[in-house]
Amino acid sequence: MKATPTPTRKRLLARASGGMVLLACIALLALNLRGPFVAVAPVVGLMQADLGFTPVLLGLLTSIPVLCFSLAAPLASLASRKLGAEFAVTLTILGVLAGVVVRSAGGPALVVAGTAMIGLAITVGNIAVPLIIRRDFQPRHQGTAMGIYTAALNVGSFLTSVATAPLAELAGWRVALASVGVVAVAAVVAWTFAAGPRRAFVPRGSAGGGSTESRKPAVRGSGWITAGLAAGFAGQAFSYYAVTAWLPSYLNDELGMSTSAAGAGSSIFQVLAIAGALGVPLAAKYFSTTTTAVTLGLFWLAVPAGLLLAPGLWWLWSVFGGAAQGGGFTLIFLAVMRLARDQASAGRMSAIVQTSGYCCAAVAPPLVGYVHSVTGSWTPPLLVVLASVLTFFLATTLSVRLVPKAR
Repeated sequence: MKATPTPTRKRLLARASGGMVLLACIALLALNLRGPFVAVAPVVGLMQADLGFTPVLLGLLTSIPVLCFSLAAPLASLASRKLGAEFAVTLTILGVLAGVVVRSAGGPALVVAGTAMIGLAITVGNIAVPLIIRRDFQPRHQGTAMGIYTAALNVGSFLTSVATAPLAELAGWRVALASVGVVAVAAVVAWTFAAGPRRAFVPRGSAGGGSTESRKPAVRGSGWITAGLAAGFAGQAFSYYAVTAWLPSYLNDELGMSTSAAGAGSSIFQVLAIAGALGVPLAAKYFSTTTTAVTLGLFWLAVPAGLLLAPGLWWLWSVFGGAAQGGGFTLIFLAVMRLARDQASAGRMSAIVQTSGYCCAAVAPPLVGYVHSVTGSWTPPLLVVLASVLTFFLATTLSVRLVPKAR
């Protein structure tokens, strides 16, 4: 005879089922938070030939979203708190979809306008999603949820990079760039189902995004810890965008790899971020947060140091660096969740960290490129990356050891 579930068991099963649905929606949403602006790089030549873009304008198409991540983060944090996290996510998805359509619809002005819309929309999502994870998942599950979110960000980047160029050859660059809107449509449908139409489309006007949590006592030195996490994320973001932008050129110049081979080789750095993002929550079960931070720091150091000392093993350094960049993102924002007293302070801390980090990220590709053009060598640029990696290593390690553990 089959046992009848008790009321308590029914509630637990319902909560677990709801958590899985929410987690799936967060992963689907994350696919929209990097892919739409990564899609430009594979078709930049076709866009230049069709629209007559200058090199400066082409550079803006990839830098505008990152600048939005930095400059608009405080406004995005305010929107998430005042309108509610669910409504903020809806704004993110619809904003991305609108930006994708506008970018693919006309001439240079619409391309730039659509790119800016995409950047602003993603900025809101960058703030809102960690707030939802902090609010709706128990502390012991927040690491897993954050890891899946980070992994999905990198999956979106990788799939878009791989699929855009072949699709552009078949149907043109406009169709290729517009195709990422399909994922946004799917995300809107899934999010409406998970959050409910009312919560998804009606602003809640709650500073906590619908949270009823009690306010935790402030952590001593939380201001300095937040500053340390901001410095750590600045080093992380600078290193990531510098390596992403220039690793293919390095492989081409130093190892004589073809353009296609160098591009394919550098994808290792992107793909391994998935392992790092999912590995940090697992490592946290067996090792201290400080040990995890030190490990990620050493992995990150392997990239510039390895390329300087043993460039022939570039694939190994890419494996280490990929795991480090995915894990570093997860670790820093998980620390923000645990440090914050409530949802409002979590949003403010996240905005501070993201503003500093993405500001450095926007500077990274042109600065590293300038150093290379002036010196004619890849050694000085790699030393610049080495300095940014050391910043991540020291600032993150010193900060996370002071963050309260999950209870």
